[in-house]
Amino acid sequence: MNYEPVIGLEIHAELNTLNKMFCGCKNDPLEHHPNVNICPVCMAHPGTLPVINRDAIEKVIRVGLALGGDISPHSQFDRKNYFYPDLPKGYQISQYKYPIVAGGNLRGVRITRVHLEEDTGRLQHVENTMGLELSLGRPATLVDYNRAGVPLMELVTEPDLRSAADARVFAEELHDVLRYVNASDADMEKGQMRIEANISIRPVGSIEFGTKVEVKNINSFRAAERAILYEIERQKDVLESGGTVSQETRGWDDAGQKTVSQRSKESAHDYRYFPEPDLPPLNLTKEGGFDIEAIRSSLPELPQAKRTRFEKQYVLPSKIVSFLVSDKHLADYFEQASSELLEWVSNSNLETLPGRQAGGRPSMLIQLLANYMSSDLQALLVAKSASIIEMRITPENLAELIKMIYKNELSSRAAKNVLARMFADGSDPSTVVEEGNLRQVSDSNALEDVVQKIIQENSKPVEDYKKGKDVALQVLVGKVMKETKGAANPEVVRGVLTRILRGV
Repeated sequence: MNYEPVIGLEIHAELNTLNKMFCGCKNDPLEHHPNVNICPVCMAHPGTLPVINRDAIEKVIRVGLALGGDISPHSQFDRKNYFYPDLPKGYQISQYKYPIVAGGNLRGVRITRVHLEEDTGRLQHVENTMGLELSLGRPATLVDYNRAGVPLMELVTEPDLRSAADARVFAEELHDVLRYVNASDADMEKGQMRIEANISIRPVGSIEFGTKVEVKNINSFRAAERAILYEIERQKDVLESGGTVSQETRGWDDAGQKTVSQRSKESAHDYRYFPEPDLPPLNLTKEGGFDIEAIRSSLPELPQAKRTRFEKQYVLPSKIVSFLVSDKHLADYFEQASSELLEWVSNSNLETLPGRQAGGRPSMLIQLLANYMSSDLQALLVAKSASIIEMRITPENLAELIKMIYKNELSSRAAKNVLARMFADGSDPSTVVEEGNLRQVSDSNALEDVVQKIIQENSKPVEDYKKGKDVALQVLVGKVMKETKGAANPEVVRGVLTRILRGV
């Protein structure tokens, strides 16, 4: 029997506020000294009262508006009751009936709701503590509450996804949106964005949903795709063997590349939701201090709109556009460097440039810039685990380097060396070129003496070329390049060699 997967996602993202959700503690869940960013409020000491973080509310509103959702004029927090060692209160302050955002759409997938809650602490399972063996030699579990109380946004989709690949694309797009609207850094490796997938299968053509299984502990887009693929096949095997799929929560075992059963799936009534008595309802209107239209007008150009514009305005391949737009700072940097290049084109007489056709110069320059940013420059950033905003190369200096490459003033090898020096210390490309005597020689008259010298000293490849062995010409080009220490333009060298050897 053929089955169709039905997939919905629940995605959590830690908001990048300065403070925690209901207290003044620093929002720094990556602090590696345990239990330093805590206070009586987030540790739920008796007599303490939570206070709502307004910035967190506004960040969720920004996400909701970016997704085309409706901002509820009335919202409230609820208590979600369950016990777990990383919950200092013994319950979680979350939202249930009245989320901040209802509806919305991203890449054709309907958004059910976006709500706000507090994150839990973090458990660390250890064999021993501070070098001392624990009683009976049994493993122990330590609790770090630095993350407890961090504002956590949860987005829930409708079950509109039909493949693991589509689920991955959706999550990646949401990741970009979160960063564009400055709601979350959304770094999955750091746990700032977590994906849970609700997966069921049904016979193709059926309108009834199958039994839903929730898969947790997914910490990368690649893992999300693999977890969903595995779970689809697992459920197929269960049904085809005559079994019944159980409604449960399963975890993704990345090492074993499989899902593993954790517990039976809870229902909403198991959590005994009721309105949080220590927090007032939210009035998300102008009268309540939230100007929704002003927030909407402050939103930046979003990833999908930027991709469409880049493809049309800069005439770039979709793959390179996707790379540039994946990071708002990277896209902004590209546009600043592009602006420098386009201004140069408009003020320059480019007809004198060798080897360039009359049409399409702006697009050729922009293509060259995009290629360097997506290859050589990206390789330098990855090697240093750095982001574009940490880089020392200014957009103006990168544009200057691209001009030099375009004008054949640098060989490709020299350009790589110049870029590496610029990346290391922020040097101006002209300074690096002059200090290293790296400017490429493209004047054929200036190269003739060197070419004649190489011809006189290498009679064997000269004779081979005259006998029709074209590969011998490349040997001579290489010797000229070595003689000039890479400064000669290889295409010009090839032309001079051909002219002299043919007696033209």
